[in-house]
Amino acid sequence: MADDFKGMSLDQLDDQLAKLKKEQFNLRFQRASGQLENTARIRTVRRDIARIKTAASARRGGSVKKGA
Repeated sequence: MADDFKGMSLDQLDDQLAKLKKEQFNLRFQRASGQLENTARIRTVRRDIARIKTAASARRGGSVKKGA
């Protein structure tokens, strides 16, 4: 999955990030209302968001900060 992000442009990464953030919101809402079936998807989406942010930061030439 990480290889998928390496071949994307910054615009594509930003679009994918927006989609994943929307999915993350929906998953959190489903979990709170007791309708979530695949609980592992939350973890996968969270990690994909981190991968995209890391790839985008590297492309923009910014250094990746550790911690907050």
